[in-house]
Amino acid sequence: MSRQQITDLARILGRERGTIHKDWGGRLPIALAFPNTYYLGMSSLALHSLYGLWNARQDVVCERVFSTPSSRGRHQRNTESPLTLESNSPLDYFPVIAFSVSYEMDYFNLVYLLRDAGIPVLAADRDDSHPLLIAGGPALSANPEPLALILDAVVIGEIEPIFEPLTDALQLMAEDREQALSALSHIPGLYLPNYEPQSPDQKVIARQVLRDLDACPSHSVILTPDTEFADMGLIEIARGCGRGCRFCLAGYTYRPARQRSVEAILAQSRRLLRDTKRIGLVSAAVSDHQQIDLLAVQLRELGARISVSSMRVDPVSEPLVQALADSGTRTLTIAPEAGSQRLREVINKDQTEEHVLHATELAAHHGFEQIKLYFMVGLPTETEDDMVCLVDLALSCAARFPRKVTVNLTPFVPKAHTPFQRLAQTPAKTMKRRISYVERVLRKRGIAVKSESPAWAEIQGTLARGDRRLTQAILATDRLTPSAWRQSLSKSDLSLEELLGQRADAETLPWAMILGSVPPEYLDREAARSRTTEPLSPAPGY
Repeated sequence: MSRQQITDLARILGRERGTIHKDWGGRLPIALAFPNTYYLGMSSLALHSLYGLWNARQDVVCERVFSTPSSRGRHQRNTESPLTLESNSPLDYFPVIAFSVSYEMDYFNLVYLLRDAGIPVLAADRDDSHPLLIAGGPALSANPEPLALILDAVVIGEIEPIFEPLTDALQLMAEDREQALSALSHIPGLYLPNYEPQSPDQKVIARQVLRDLDACPSHSVILTPDTEFADMGLIEIARGCGRGCRFCLAGYTYRPARQRSVEAILAQSRRLLRDTKRIGLVSAAVSDHQQIDLLAVQLRELGARISVSSMRVDPVSEPLVQALADSGTRTLTIAPEAGSQRLREVINKDQTEEHVLHATELAAHHGFEQIKLYFMVGLPTETEDDMVCLVDLALSCAARFPRKVTVNLTPFVPKAHTPFQRLAQTPAKTMKRRISYVERVLRKRGIAVKSESPAWAEIQGTLARGDRRLTQAILATDRLTPSAWRQSLSKSDLSLEELLGQRADAETLPWAMILGSVPPEYLDREAARSRTTEPLSPAPGY
């Protein structure tokens, strides 16, 4: 290890509060790997929760490792093994590496981390001398197949219900890899793609669900200024969503919707408030919590400055908006997703233009400096007329909000286990043309527009609904660009057109071995209803 590497890690640690240091003697060392930068990783509440859970066990020492920053699309091969923050230990020293993967695009970073550590990437090339690789996260939980030839085990769903038996099984890695795999194969909710008794055609993997959120607190363990939520204590107040937006992976895979009690949230808040005054409330839709008004008032009475991850505007919680303004929040985020009422009905986004405009007026009244409007581009049945409606809605908001308005455009990517899982992804050229129209019109009117690349969204789309044939394409991609990815697919006898196209009703989907919260038949019915914009029918899991 170089002196510079040690210096950089020491600087990061020196700015943290809450870091856990444990002696390795008699304990199972687990490397908790986030295949992206420290800045993004420490913004992930899942990473904090896992770090806290494993270090709460006396027989485990858990240390963090992150990808090194690099320019987008280009991996700079490191000459030294990635080191953990806590003890500066090389990644290949650990018998278990647990990957927390938030986004499909981080699949490439996962491979880069293994290569930098000198660990064989393919599971077939690893033996007892190598770490066992386990992973989880929303994308992998929905469709683990693109990394099936790499990972030893994938957590399907939520880890808390199986955490103790999972960790007990991992302890066997100190004795024998085969024993550990055998023990893991008997745990529900674990997919072992390369372990013969658990081949995809032999076993269905049921998604795991934590029924009682109060039984497992989920909050920031470490506070640091070097993250998106600088020195903010994050608390999960709910999990899942009952709205049924047809495009939403989280909404369908984290069913049923569950809420943490106000008492439990306040108890976690009091602990965090010893070290910070900033509390971030996290859930799919913070304002959907049944007692959000009471919670907002009581947190302010504790002296907390409140931020939220997301809000609904149908209706908007005025006490929450007031609490956010009093806490110094300067930006209110609103996500209509689609510009026209017709298209919002297609995706089952139960928000009207009146809801959006009311929230805008409320933000203006309470002195917010900015509103951010989030829209998706390339949604099913979308036309140019819907883009005109999007522009009109943004202009209507700007007319009611005298300060800064920012429009954020995100290409739509169909995801597994949603009603749109069989639909073709809108071609990048089409989405680019529609984005350009919105940018051209709104910027002339003084509205800032930010957009994500449709070409990069195509890469995400292939990973979201691909199968294990993608593994070789991932391995062949050292410099990730849209053109390089297309070439890697071609070398594997694959194409964007095939992977992004319509999936036939009779086609067995790559993720068919995953038993989700909602039956496939229901997803198919919702897809059909989206074409007629019929109201959402009651779904299993509520």
